[in-house]
Amino acid sequence: MSRKMLIDGEVSQPNEGEVHYDFDLFVIGAGSGGVRASRFSANFGAKVGICELPFHPISSEVVGGVGGTCVIRGCVPKKILVYGASFGGEIEDARNYGWEVNEKVDFNWKKLLHKKTEEIIRLNGIYKRLLSNAGVKLFEGEGKIVGPNEVEVTQLDGTKLSYSAKHILIATGSRAQRPAIPGQELGISSDEALSLEELPKRAVVLGGGYIAVEFASIWRGMGASVDLFFRKELPLRGFDDEMRAAVARNLEGRGIDLHPQTNLTELIKTEDGIKVITDHGEELIADVVLFATGRAPNTKRLNLEAIGVELDKTGAVKVDEYSRTNIPSIWAVGDVTNRANLTPVALMEGTCFAKTVFGDQPSKPDHRDIPCAVFCIPPLSVVGLSEEQAIEQAKGDILVFTSTFTPMKNTVSGRQEKTIMKLLVDAETDKVIGASMCGPDSPEIVQGIAIALKCGATKAQFDSTVGIHPSAAEEFVTMRSVTRRIAAGSKPKTNL
Repeated sequence: MSRKMLIDGEVSQPNEGEVHYDFDLFVIGAGSGGVRASRFSANFGAKVGICELPFHPISSEVVGGVGGTCVIRGCVPKKILVYGASFGGEIEDARNYGWEVNEKVDFNWKKLLHKKTEEIIRLNGIYKRLLSNAGVKLFEGEGKIVGPNEVEVTQLDGTKLSYSAKHILIATGSRAQRPAIPGQELGISSDEALSLEELPKRAVVLGGGYIAVEFASIWRGMGASVDLFFRKELPLRGFDDEMRAAVARNLEGRGIDLHPQTNLTELIKTEDGIKVITDHGEELIADVVLFATGRAPNTKRLNLEAIGVELDKTGAVKVDEYSRTNIPSIWAVGDVTNRANLTPVALMEGTCFAKTVFGDQPSKPDHRDIPCAVFCIPPLSVVGLSEEQAIEQAKGDILVFTSTFTPMKNTVSGRQEKTIMKLLVDAETDKVIGASMCGPDSPEIVQGIAIALKCGATKAQFDSTVGIHPSAAEEFVTMRSVTRRIAAGSKPKTNL
């Protein structure tokens, strides 16, 4: 069956003697983006093949698994551990609600680890069935591109299979990086952190991003002592500074020791554990050292440079607004392109790819107003612009509305932890251009706020919305007083 392809509104007419390919589409990488793109392409009538490395909880160049980072060694198992860690604080809080809890409450790490592993194995099977039910042919092995329309799959026994494809999609994701310091082999990445055989009593975390603060919260919630080292004055660079400060206060309030503007210079193995040396000359002993120092695109073994696919300086695949590389038959989605490295973004990019190439519906992924969450305890969630971004981008004045309060639950439990909410409004248009919240349930709340921002909601429309009482969420529709007005042309106050 000949197939038309629609790009930028132009239909390319197939030639009478069109070349026969083994597949209309071959996808390398069966993570969130790759699975979504292959399923939706197959639903549009394409013949699709996909390859993925064999399953293992800890990734390497030779193991991976259908479902990818998010399902196997990312969002899903992380959230399970966050749930597990949250019960520590919940049990403490329960006492003032009348629950007579024994002073000593035991936590069984191995039991949670077993349950986590069961769940990711279940999800790995579900993803395989999704592919099978869509008619996608799955190959287990390592894929690489050997020509603009040819892929090679090295199977587990070493045999090589070669297939031609009209379109090739790269969806290989990214992998955690380690800092180049002496003793770095003694540290672990987030992959290993999700599968540790023993729960550490003393943990050191290097990094200021969301992975760092999430694991700091997880281990502290499970009873470990945690030291968090990061280069800036506050963790979570790139997020709203006011929210970053709130997260830092909460981390410290939960008993995590913060070490701002501090880096690690060396790890040394000792009888008592791992000796950690900082650039300030400090020394401490840890059972585990987690490097949460960024991720790099998985492109090294794909043979991309040999066939002329352009990469950026980080090794990410360069694509246009339709996710197409400089070679017309080769495309890329997800973290391997280093655009917005979030699972739902990879899903969006995979969907748009399938619509564009096989659905006659040219679709550009929209990377504006992407909501996201940091699952520290309590969590942070944001959508739209931070205050600093708004100041940089604004053409007119900005109205800032904030609300800081003690959640009702904490008024009884006695936990000294406040929730903070924030709305940023374009003064001229009254349009809400940013929303953020640090506090319990913030991801669940901000997901709904994200729809409003996507629809272009104004502050007046927020104000005219009836709140749900009693809830924290109602604060987003009852912030009547302007906290501050920022004049056009102002500069952000901080660079923390």
